[in-house]
Amino acid sequence: MINALKNLFGFGPKVDFNELVQQGAIILDVRTKGEYVGGNIKGSMNITVDQLQNNLHKLKDKNQPIITCCASGMRSASAKSILKSNGFTKVHNGGGWSSLRSKIR
Repeated sequence: MINALKNLFGFGPKVDFNELVQQGAIILDVRTKGEYVGGNIKGSMNITVDQLQNNLHKLKDKNQPIITCCASGMRSASAKSILKSNGFTKVHNGGGWSSLRSKIR
């Protein structure tokens, strides 16, 4: 149970986010449009967590790596859960967008 919670919130095994991006991972920012406009990772996709279920069609390949991010990691954890429950296989919680940005430079 503890390991499942750690993995859900991104505290599982270390992930090389930079390598995932180089392999074509989608960076999915699930913050509000206003938060996203205020600063984001270049090339990221913005779909708010509350609209994700209705916009899964925008993520065409369920086997393409996806890195979720938000302001702190809570909404991105929820987004990861939504994606996994809809058959997306390679989903990683990147946590806060600014921290993630520093890991993929």
